[in-house]
Amino acid sequence: MSSAREGGRPAARGQRSENTSGTGRPGGRSGAPRSSAPRTGAGRGWAGDAQAGKSKPPRRPVAPKGPQPDVHVADGVRLQKVLATAGLGSRRACEDLIAAGRVAVDGVLVRELGVRVDPESAVIHVDGMRIQLDQSLVTIALNKPLGVVSTMHDPEGRPALTQFVATRPERLFHVGRLDADSEGLLLLTNDGELANRLSHPKYEVSKTYLVSVEGRVAGNVANKLLHGIELEDGPAKVDRYRVVDTTPQASMVEVVLHEGRHRIVRRMFEEIGHPVTRLVRTRIGSIHLGNLRPGATRVLGRTELGTLMSEVGL
Repeated sequence: MSSAREGGRPAARGQRSENTSGTGRPGGRSGAPRSSAPRTGAGRGWAGDAQAGKSKPPRRPVAPKGPQPDVHVADGVRLQKVLATAGLGSRRACEDLIAAGRVAVDGVLVRELGVRVDPESAVIHVDGMRIQLDQSLVTIALNKPLGVVSTMHDPEGRPALTQFVATRPERLFHVGRLDADSEGLLLLTNDGELANRLSHPKYEVSKTYLVSVEGRVAGNVANKLLHGIELEDGPAKVDRYRVVDTTPQASMVEVVLHEGRHRIVRRMFEEIGHPVTRLVRTRIGSIHLGNLRPGATRVLGRTELGTLMSEVGL
């Protein structure tokens, strides 16, 4: 890997009355391009599927035809109280959400205000977005600095992730990995189901990287990366690709892909003759790195988390 000093490091920052009617129951690199974080429309534009890497907005629940299962739990908690406790607003505001047909419980659209649910087992969506009811679960975004290994504890004594969440009471684990010589967005959580789905190839969660490479990238690089490059462990390709900036000595590109093989981005660019000098992950699914400083963390908000859960079918 080149140890030359980069002339301009790409910024990874900047870069949320009871009755029985209705549904339910009652009730370092010389010559690198100088650039800040990429802006929409910068560079040469995206190559690849125009929709790849973009999150689909949650859809409003639609009342299906025919009789629906009864989601009412006699000894449960009123649905509007559950929604208010989850941060959806006052109970009155949550009653309005229910009456407007915007709330689904276990896949069943609920319009009646007398419905009670079990908050420990109910799956609730508002406008198609999953609502996290378990207040003990938390998901955190971290801007992993250069030189930190993606493990909570390293037996070799290298800088690890625990230092950034040492004050958190939860027992957290990381979702996926970033190499020690890579930077950017990493998720930490104590939600095992969410972590498993984010990591499973079935859900094809996209990841976006800002990559600085040696040399000026040629026009045919996009075609190679989009159609696939043969690596030692099989073919690999990106979903989207665009040039952010370039000089005769170096280039900065942005790629989106959903594969998670070991060092796959670095190996792809190495294979086509453009070794990576810096790599920053700026996005995982709908979650953006934003303006997080290296080493800083933030807890995902309700909308961010709900959208992310919906992306993996939760």
